[in-house]
Amino acid sequence: MKILITGGAGFLGDRLARALLALENLPLAGAAPGPVEHVVLVDRVEPRADLLADPRVTPVTGDVAQLLPGILDGVELVFHLAAVVSSEAERNFDLGMRVNLTTTMQLLEACRRLPSPPRLVFASSLAVFGSTPALPLPVVITEDVLPTPQSSYGIQKFIGEQLVADYARRGFIPARTVRLMTVTVRPGLPNAAASSFLSGIVREPLDGRPSNSPVGPETLVAVTSPARTVEGLLRAATARDSEWGAHTAVTLPALTVSVGEIVDALTRVAGPDVSALVGWQPDPAIAAIVESWPSRFEAARARGLGLSADENFDTIIRAYLDDTVPKEA
Repeated sequence: MKILITGGAGFLGDRLARALLALENLPLAGAAPGPVEHVVLVDRVEPRADLLADPRVTPVTGDVAQLLPGILDGVELVFHLAAVVSSEAERNFDLGMRVNLTTTMQLLEACRRLPSPPRLVFASSLAVFGSTPALPLPVVITEDVLPTPQSSYGIQKFIGEQLVADYARRGFIPARTVRLMTVTVRPGLPNAAASSFLSGIVREPLDGRPSNSPVGPETLVAVTSPARTVEGLLRAATARDSEWGAHTAVTLPALTVSVGEIVDALTRVAGPDVSALVGWQPDPAIAAIVESWPSRFEAARARGLGLSADENFDTIIRAYLDDTVPKEA
């Protein structure tokens, strides 16, 4: 089986590629399991060297839209993760539209034109839900709540969801959408996502550096670990049509936690000297985006697929430390 991941050198793309390569076989949409023989990682930068050392991995560097349709040759499964993240899409409208919307449209159409279209999994976001005083969201987001995005990123992702649903409904390509929660803790440098601080207030203090929360400790957020996110993406690829159900997006389960509780978990896991490195300087622009997002989800369809939220934030921090702290010989 040949699999393509757009955004393949990014944090989630890297994790997903490693998970796929670790599988002996993948039962695509409930079919007979097939071996993962080839993983193509498309991104503007190259993947990490140890991933490239696997002979089954092929890196393709460049713009996804400009590489179509050639990168789809022989591909049976596409994970479309490439995106301009929330704050960056808000600052640069044209870039967000080009990457988040136009490229998604071009990818769908390129898949449609193939003699045997690949199955496609589109990564959307909780940012498709937004609340305003005039149209407040319910306390808990259930499967029947209509998305009302309040950012360019959320709008672009929601349009992508609808396109994927229509291409699937019409039988053009077998395609599914999963809505991802805020994934934390991400290693490396901060990115331009409005939610980036949710990793920063853990990652930087653990490295002995100060970090700042742009929102108050009472702010509730919906989060998930990298492992649970990859689990959800893989389940979108393997579920039978009868299990998946409607063409509308499946919202992945979330752990609801306040930012203050994240810092409390950091204290329990790493000690008060570490958590004392977290500051509380407000940023109204970031706060406006983050506080418009819902924090509680029912995710009944995801639970029906066997998916669940992380137990607590302590386990998320410990998993991050297991992944990133070098083990003693």
